[in-house]
Amino acid sequence: MRAAIITAPNTLEISSWKSPRPAHGEVLVSVRATGVCAGDLYIYRGTNPYNSYPLIAGHEIAGTVAETGAGVKDLEPGTPVVVEPFIGCGTCYPCQIGKTNCCSRLVVLGVHAPGGFAQMIAAPARNIHRVPPGISLSLASFSEPVAIGVQACRRGAVVAGEYVLVIGAGPIGLAVMDVARARGARVAVTDILPSRLEAAASLGAATIPSGEGLLPAVLEQTNGEGAPVVIEAAGSTRAMEQTVDLVAAGGRIVILGLAQQGERVSFPALDWTRKEMTVHGSRASVDCFPESLQLLAGGKITYPRVATEFSLWEAPSVFSYLAQQPESVHKAVLVQDGS
Repeated sequence: MRAAIITAPNTLEISSWKSPRPAHGEVLVSVRATGVCAGDLYIYRGTNPYNSYPLIAGHEIAGTVAETGAGVKDLEPGTPVVVEPFIGCGTCYPCQIGKTNCCSRLVVLGVHAPGGFAQMIAAPARNIHRVPPGISLSLASFSEPVAIGVQACRRGAVVAGEYVLVIGAGPIGLAVMDVARARGARVAVTDILPSRLEAAASLGAATIPSGEGLLPAVLEQTNGEGAPVVIEAAGSTRAMEQTVDLVAAGGRIVILGLAQQGERVSFPALDWTRKEMTVHGSRASVDCFPESLQLLAGGKITYPRVATEFSLWEAPSVFSYLAQQPESVHKAVLVQDGS
Protein backbone atom coordinates (compact mmCIF):
# COMPACT_ATOMS: atom_id res chain seq x y z
CA MET A 1 0.00 0.00 0.00
CA ARG A 2 0.97 3.67 -0.24
CA ALA A 3 1.53 5.74 2.86
CA ALA A 4 2.94 9.03 4.11
CA ILE A 5 5.98 7.85 6.05
CA ILE A 6 8.07 9.93 8.45
CA THR A 7 11.53 8.43 7.96
CA ALA A 8 13.50 10.84 10.18
CA PRO A 9 12.95 14.21 11.87
CA ASN A 10 11.69 16.74 9.31
CA THR A 11 11.61 14.09 6.58
CA LEU A 12 8.33 12.74 5.23
CA GLU A 13 7.88 10.87 1.98
CA ILE A 14 5.15 9.08 0.06
CA SER A 15 6.27 5.50 -0.38
CA SER A 16 5.26 1.85 -0.17
CA TRP A 17 4.57 0.07 3.12
CA LYS A 18 3.58 -3.53 3.67
CA SER A 19 -0.21 -3.79 3.72
CA PRO A 20 -1.54 -4.92 7.10
CA ARG A 21 -3.69 -8.02 7.49
CA PRO A 22 -6.41 -8.34 10.13
CA ALA A 23 -5.46 -10.83 12.84
CA HIS A 24 -7.98 -12.65 15.01
CA GLY A 25 -10.33 -10.07 16.52
CA GLU A 26 -9.08 -7.27 14.28
CA VAL A 27 -10.61 -5.14 11.55
CA LEU A 28 -8.86 -3.87 8.45
CA VAL A 29 -9.99 -0.33 7.63
CA SER A 30 -9.65 1.44 4.30
CA VAL A 31 -8.68 4.93 5.45
CA ARG A 32 -10.46 7.93 3.95
CA ALA A 33 -9.68 10.84 6.30
CA THR A 34 -7.12 11.41 9.06
CA GLY A 35 -6.79 14.58 11.09
CA VAL A 36 -3.40 16.15 11.74
CA CYS A 37 -2.73 16.64 15.45
CA ALA A 38 -0.04 18.64 17.19
CA GLY A 39 1.33 15.26 18.26
CA ASP A 40 1.90 14.34 14.61
CA LEU A 41 3.97 17.49 14.21
CA TYR A 42 6.00 16.54 17.30
CA ILE A 43 6.83 13.25 15.60
CA TYR A 44 7.66 15.06 12.37
CA ARG A 45 9.95 17.51 14.16
CA GLY A 46 11.60 14.76 16.21
CA THR A 47 10.44 16.04 19.60
CA ASN A 48 8.25 13.08 20.62
CA PRO A 49 10.38 10.85 22.90
CA TYR A 50 8.14 7.79 22.46
CA ASN A 51 8.29 6.97 18.76
CA SER A 52 10.91 5.51 16.47
CA TYR A 53 11.43 5.87 12.72
CA PRO A 54 10.28 5.07 10.11
CA LEU A 55 6.66 5.62 11.19
CA ILE A 56 3.24 6.17 9.70
CA ALA A 57 1.72 8.77 12.01
CA GLY A 58 -1.91 9.84 12.29
CA HIS A 59 -4.38 8.81 15.00
CA GLU A 60 -7.60 10.68 14.09
CA ILE A 61 -8.82 8.05 11.64
CA ALA A 62 -12.03 7.49 9.68
CA GLY A 63 -12.69 5.07 6.84
CA THR A 64 -14.65 1.99 5.83
CA VAL A 65 -14.35 -1.65 6.80
CA ALA A 66 -12.29 -3.50 4.20
CA GLU A 67 -12.02 -6.91 5.86
CA THR A 68 -12.49 -8.55 9.24
CA GLY A 69 -10.37 -11.12 11.01
CA ALA A 70 -11.63 -14.32 12.57
CA GLY A 71 -14.01 -13.82 15.47
CA VAL A 72 -15.29 -10.41 14.34
CA LYS A 73 -19.03 -10.12 13.74
CA ASP A 74 -21.49 -7.39 12.75
CA LEU A 75 -19.00 -5.30 10.76
CA GLU A 76 -19.67 -5.76 7.09
CA PRO A 77 -17.24 -4.52 4.41
CA GLY A 78 -18.05 -0.97 3.43
CA THR A 79 -19.32 0.02 6.88
CA PRO A 80 -18.23 3.60 7.74
CA VAL A 81 -16.18 3.55 10.94
CA VAL A 82 -13.70 5.47 13.05
CA VAL A 83 -10.70 3.99 14.81
CA GLU A 84 -10.03 4.60 18.51
CA PRO A 85 -6.21 4.78 18.59
CA PHE A 86 -5.41 3.95 22.25
CA ILE A 87 -5.01 0.20 22.76
CA GLY A 88 -4.71 -1.02 26.35
CA CYS A 89 -3.29 -4.38 27.39
CA GLY A 90 -6.35 -5.22 29.48
CA THR A 91 -4.40 -6.75 32.37
CA CYS A 92 -2.43 -3.98 34.15
CA TYR A 93 -3.83 -2.06 37.12
CA PRO A 94 -5.08 0.97 35.11
CA CYS A 95 -6.83 -1.32 32.63
CA GLN A 96 -8.43 -3.33 35.43
CA ILE A 97 -9.99 -0.19 36.93
CA GLY A 98 -11.24 1.05 33.57
CA LYS A 99 -8.46 3.52 32.80
CA THR A 100 -7.22 1.89 29.60
CA ASN A 101 -6.04 5.33 28.48
CA CYS A 102 -3.36 5.09 31.19
CA CYS A 103 -2.33 1.50 30.43
CA SER A 104 1.20 0.75 31.58
CA ARG A 105 1.81 -1.04 28.25
CA LEU A 106 -0.20 1.35 26.12
CA VAL A 107 0.03 1.20 22.33
CA VAL A 108 -1.09 4.27 20.41
CA LEU A 109 -1.72 3.89 16.70
CA GLY A 110 0.33 6.50 14.89
CA VAL A 111 2.92 6.66 17.69
CA HIS A 112 3.95 3.15 18.71
CA ALA A 113 2.40 1.37 15.72
CA PRO A 114 1.51 2.40 12.15
CA GLY A 115 -1.23 5.01 12.03
CA GLY A 116 -3.74 6.49 9.64
CA PHE A 117 -1.65 8.39 7.10
CA ALA A 118 -1.93 5.36 4.84
CA GLN A 119 -4.38 3.51 2.63
CA MET A 120 -5.07 0.81 5.22
CA ILE A 121 -4.85 0.24 8.96
CA ALA A 122 -5.65 -2.75 11.17
CA ALA A 123 -7.01 -2.35 14.71
CA PRO A 124 -8.81 -4.45 17.34
CA ALA A 125 -12.56 -4.68 16.76
CA ARG A 126 -13.17 -3.16 20.22
CA ASN A 127 -11.47 0.00 18.93
CA ILE A 128 -13.76 0.30 15.91
CA HIS A 129 -16.89 2.48 16.11
CA ARG A 130 -19.65 2.80 13.54
CA VAL A 131 -20.21 6.23 12.07
CA PRO A 132 -23.82 7.45 12.42
CA PRO A 133 -25.74 8.08 9.19
CA GLY A 134 -25.38 11.49 7.59
CA ILE A 135 -21.78 12.19 8.68
CA SER A 136 -19.04 12.46 6.11
CA LEU A 137 -15.88 10.52 6.86
CA SER A 138 -13.94 13.78 6.93
CA LEU A 139 -16.22 15.03 9.70
CA ALA A 140 -16.11 11.64 11.43
CA SER A 141 -12.33 11.93 11.74
CA PHE A 142 -12.98 14.63 14.35
CA SER A 143 -14.42 12.01 16.71
CA GLU A 144 -11.04 11.42 18.35
CA PRO A 145 -10.31 15.03 19.37
CA VAL A 146 -13.97 15.55 20.30
CA ALA A 147 -13.73 12.43 22.50
CA ILE A 148 -10.84 14.14 24.28
CA GLY A 149 -13.19 17.05 24.92
CA VAL A 150 -15.84 14.67 26.24
CA GLN A 151 -13.32 13.08 28.61
CA ALA A 152 -12.19 16.49 29.90
CA CYS A 153 -15.76 17.61 30.52
CA ARG A 154 -16.53 14.35 32.29
CA ARG A 155 -13.44 14.76 34.45
CA GLY A 156 -14.55 18.30 35.28
CA ALA A 157 -18.17 17.21 35.86
CA VAL A 158 -19.37 20.05 33.62
CA VAL A 159 -23.12 20.65 33.96
CA ALA A 160 -25.66 23.02 32.45
CA GLY A 161 -25.56 26.62 33.64
CA GLU A 162 -22.02 26.51 35.02
CA TYR A 163 -19.35 28.95 33.92
CA VAL A 164 -16.46 27.09 32.31
CA LEU A 165 -13.17 28.72 31.37
CA VAL A 166 -11.17 26.95 28.65
CA ILE A 167 -7.50 27.96 28.47
CA GLY A 168 -6.19 27.40 24.95
CA ALA A 169 -8.09 27.85 21.68
CA GLY A 170 -6.25 25.29 19.60
CA PRO A 171 -8.14 22.32 18.13
CA ILE A 172 -8.44 20.50 21.47
CA GLY A 173 -9.49 23.66 23.30
CA LEU A 174 -12.17 24.28 20.68
CA ALA A 175 -13.35 20.68 21.02
CA VAL A 176 -13.63 21.15 24.81
CA MET A 177 -15.52 24.40 24.19
CA ASP A 178 -18.02 22.66 21.92
CA VAL A 179 -18.61 19.75 24.29
CA ALA A 180 -19.07 22.06 27.28
CA ARG A 181 -21.53 24.20 25.32
CA ALA A 182 -23.42 21.08 24.27
CA ARG A 183 -23.81 20.34 27.99
CA GLY A 184 -25.40 23.75 28.47
CA ALA A 185 -22.45 25.42 30.18
CA ARG A 186 -21.55 29.10 29.85
CA VAL A 187 -18.15 28.88 28.20
CA ALA A 188 -15.39 31.47 27.85
CA VAL A 189 -12.19 30.76 25.93
CA THR A 190 -8.81 32.42 26.34
CA ASP A 191 -5.56 32.21 24.39
CA ILE A 192 -2.38 34.21 23.92
CA LEU A 193 -2.75 34.18 20.12
CA PRO A 194 -5.22 36.66 18.58
CA SER A 195 -5.69 34.40 15.53
CA ARG A 196 -6.92 31.57 17.72
CA LEU A 197 -9.28 33.85 19.61
CA GLU A 198 -10.62 35.06 16.28
CA ALA A 199 -11.24 31.46 15.23
CA ALA A 200 -13.08 30.78 18.49
CA ALA A 201 -15.12 33.96 18.12
CA SER A 202 -16.06 32.98 14.56
CA LEU A 203 -17.65 29.86 16.07
CA GLY A 204 -19.71 31.97 18.44
CA ALA A 205 -17.52 31.58 21.50
CA ALA A 206 -17.14 34.20 24.21
CA THR A 207 -13.46 35.05 24.25
CA ILE A 208 -11.10 36.76 26.71
CA PRO A 209 -7.56 37.78 25.73
CA SER A 210 -4.87 36.20 27.85
CA GLY A 211 -2.64 38.42 29.95
CA GLU A 212 -3.10 40.73 32.90
CA GLY A 213 -6.74 41.34 32.08
CA LEU A 214 -7.76 37.67 32.18
CA LEU A 215 -8.32 37.28 35.94
CA PRO A 216 -10.23 40.57 36.33
CA ALA A 217 -12.46 39.63 33.38
CA VAL A 218 -13.22 36.18 34.80
CA LEU A 219 -13.98 37.66 38.24
CA GLU A 220 -16.26 40.26 36.65
CA GLN A 221 -18.15 37.54 34.77
CA THR A 222 -18.52 35.32 37.87
CA ASN A 223 -19.60 37.82 40.53
CA GLY A 224 -16.06 37.95 41.86
CA GLU A 225 -15.94 34.24 42.62
CA GLY A 226 -13.87 32.73 39.81
CA ALA A 227 -14.79 29.95 37.39
CA PRO A 228 -16.45 26.82 38.82
CA VAL A 229 -14.56 24.82 36.17
CA VAL A 230 -11.22 25.68 34.56
CA ILE A 231 -9.94 23.39 31.80
CA GLU A 232 -6.33 23.93 30.74
CA ALA A 233 -5.80 22.85 27.11
CA ALA A 234 -2.73 24.88 26.20
CA GLY A 235 0.10 22.68 27.45
CA SER A 236 1.67 25.68 29.17
CA THR A 237 3.05 25.31 32.68
CA ARG A 238 2.32 29.00 33.26
CA ALA A 239 -1.31 28.41 32.31
CA MET A 240 -1.48 25.35 34.55
CA GLU A 241 -0.25 27.39 37.51
CA GLN A 242 -2.69 30.19 36.68
CA THR A 243 -5.68 27.86 36.98
CA VAL A 244 -5.51 28.12 40.77
CA ASP A 245 -6.11 31.88 40.65
CA LEU A 246 -8.91 31.52 38.10
CA VAL A 247 -10.91 28.72 39.72
CA ALA A 248 -13.64 29.39 42.26
CA ALA A 249 -13.42 28.05 45.80
CA GLY A 250 -14.79 24.53 45.70
CA GLY A 251 -14.31 24.42 41.93
CA ARG A 252 -12.68 21.93 39.60
CA ILE A 253 -9.50 22.20 37.55
CA VAL A 254 -8.80 19.86 34.64
CA ILE A 255 -5.25 19.72 33.29
CA LEU A 256 -5.52 18.50 29.73
CA GLY A 257 -2.58 20.11 27.94
CA LEU A 258 0.70 18.26 27.52
CA ALA A 259 3.77 19.92 29.00
CA GLN A 260 7.28 18.98 27.97
CA GLN A 261 8.73 15.95 29.73
CA GLY A 262 10.45 16.95 32.97
CA GLU A 263 8.69 20.30 33.36
CA ARG A 264 7.14 21.03 36.73
CA VAL A 265 4.40 23.29 38.03
CA SER A 266 3.83 24.80 41.45
CA PHE A 267 0.58 25.83 43.11
CA PRO A 268 0.15 28.19 46.09
CA ALA A 269 0.14 25.83 49.06
CA LEU A 270 -2.50 27.71 51.03
CA ASP A 271 -5.01 27.53 48.18
CA TRP A 272 -5.09 23.73 48.34
CA THR A 273 -6.98 24.04 51.61
CA ARG A 274 -8.38 27.57 51.40
CA LYS A 275 -10.17 26.89 48.11
CA GLU A 276 -10.67 23.15 48.59
CA MET A 277 -10.41 22.83 44.82
CA THR A 278 -10.26 19.54 42.98
CA VAL A 279 -7.54 19.04 40.38
CA HIS A 280 -7.95 16.35 37.72
CA GLY A 281 -5.64 15.17 35.00
CA SER A 282 -7.27 14.16 31.73
CA ARG A 283 -5.64 11.90 29.15
CA ALA A 284 -7.14 11.08 25.76
CA SER A 285 -10.47 9.33 26.39
CA VAL A 286 -12.18 6.22 27.73
CA ASP A 287 -15.57 5.11 26.36
CA CYS A 288 -16.12 8.57 24.91
CA PHE A 289 -16.31 7.79 21.19
CA PRO A 290 -20.04 6.98 21.15
CA GLU A 291 -20.91 10.33 22.74
CA SER A 292 -18.42 12.10 20.48
CA LEU A 293 -20.01 10.64 17.35
CA GLN A 294 -23.50 11.52 18.55
CA LEU A 295 -22.44 15.12 19.18
CA LEU A 296 -21.04 15.27 15.64
CA ALA A 297 -24.20 13.71 14.22
CA GLY A 298 -26.35 16.18 16.14
CA GLY A 299 -24.52 19.21 14.79
CA LYS A 300 -23.27 20.18 18.25
CA ILE A 301 -19.61 20.43 17.22
CA THR A 302 -18.69 23.62 15.39
CA TYR A 303 -14.92 23.66 15.21
CA PRO A 304 -14.59 21.45 12.10
CA ARG A 305 -15.73 24.58 10.25
CA VAL A 306 -12.26 26.06 10.65
CA ALA A 307 -10.52 22.96 9.28
CA THR A 308 -8.71 22.74 5.94
CA GLU A 309 -8.59 19.57 3.86
CA PHE A 310 -5.51 18.44 1.95
CA SER A 311 -4.83 15.33 -0.08
CA LEU A 312 -2.86 12.72 1.85
CA TRP A 313 -0.48 12.53 -1.08
CA GLU A 314 0.44 16.19 -0.51
CA ALA A 315 1.58 15.34 3.03
CA PRO A 316 5.30 16.10 2.48
CA SER A 317 4.61 19.71 1.51
CA VAL A 318 1.75 20.06 4.03
CA PHE A 319 3.91 18.96 6.98
CA SER A 320 6.81 21.11 5.86
CA TYR A 321 4.49 24.11 5.72
CA LEU A 322 2.80 23.37 9.05
CA ALA A 323 6.17 22.92 10.76
CA GLN A 324 7.23 26.38 9.60
CA GLN A 325 3.85 28.12 9.97
CA PRO A 326 1.99 26.16 12.67
CA GLU A 327 -0.62 28.86 13.28
CA SER A 328 -1.47 29.38 9.61
CA VAL A 329 -3.91 26.43 9.56
CA HIS A 330 -6.26 25.99 12.50
CA LYS A 331 -6.81 22.31 11.74
CA ALA A 332 -5.66 20.11 8.85
CA VAL A 333 -7.32 16.92 7.65
CA LEU A 334 -5.60 14.63 5.13
CA VAL A 335 -8.18 12.97 2.88
CA GLN A 336 -8.16 10.26 0.24
CA ASP A 337 -10.61 9.69 -2.60
CA GLY A 338 -14.13 8.99 -1.47
CA SER A 339 -13.93 10.83 1.85
